[in-house]
Amino acid sequence: MTSLAHQPPQIVRANGIDICYEIFGDADAEPLLLIMGLGAQMIHWDDEFCRQLAARGFRVIRFDNRDIGKSSHMSGGKRLTALELLKLRFLRIPVAAPYRLIDMARDAIGLMDALGIRKAHVVGASMGGMIAQEIAITFPERVLSLTSIMSTTGNPKVPGPSREAGAVLMAPPPATKEEYFARFAQTWKVLRNGSFPEDEALDRSRAERTYARGLNPAGVGRQLRAVLASGSRKERLRSVKAPTLVIHGTVDPLVRPEGGKDTAASIPGAKLLMIEGMGHALPIPMWPQIIDAIDAHAHRATAKAA
Repeated sequence: MTSLAHQPPQIVRANGIDICYEIFGDADAEPLLLIMGLGAQMIHWDDEFCRQLAARGFRVIRFDNRDIGKSSHMSGGKRLTALELLKLRFLRIPVAAPYRLIDMARDAIGLMDALGIRKAHVVGASMGGMIAQEIAITFPERVLSLTSIMSTTGNPKVPGPSREAGAVLMAPPPATKEEYFARFAQTWKVLRNGSFPEDEALDRSRAERTYARGLNPAGVGRQLRAVLASGSRKERLRSVKAPTLVIHGTVDPLVRPEGGKDTAASIPGAKLLMIEGMGHALPIPMWPQIIDAIDAHAHRATAKAA
């Protein structure tokens, strides 16, 4: 194993906003950009997960999306209402949003520009997968390979979240610190959809770290609006040229397994990996399978391009 460099979190100006990012791995290794999901700070790509990827020969870059963590907090957009969701679902009336997924994709490209990265392996989870798909569609020349994890195409025919997972998504923000910690544990219990003692033992420390970096409930609402306002990528995904891997859990209660299957079916030549017993999370026992898959896929793409 190489001695792994680590650059602590820094803030850079990109696409007109401040983006907080952190780098694991050697400067001359192949760049691998990790994009997190709705309301999730970059630290939801666990430190050790990032180190293990870096140990496979990647320069791993994680960052806070706009409106979360230490990146710029935006403004505008009211809390999403049930009526808007019903209009979207049944009448196809789009949700109003201060920004869309394409803007978040431009943030990621802006970060790459600021770091002098011409091309990267792009890996996104959940909403991050949607942003990664948008990058592969709109900026194909910047993508060495695409890995879309527990994500979907925006196709309205894909089944929605379970009632319990949907309730987690739409719950009003906690009023106190202790309530936040309790909610964090409960949310991940629902999303993991199974018993994962190693992760459960870390819920409190992960919640404390997230809380200490700063919460932005209004920002999470704007991110959700961005997802809903961006519509379906299904048709446009046919144009994706980057070698694509789709990873999805078989028991995902938030973005149903059909979302992953639809993504793989929409992108020419995409490979689909369904992970047995995985919900809407990256549980520690499943890291080896996930990291092996990302590693093999990215290195295969590099070898093919050479």
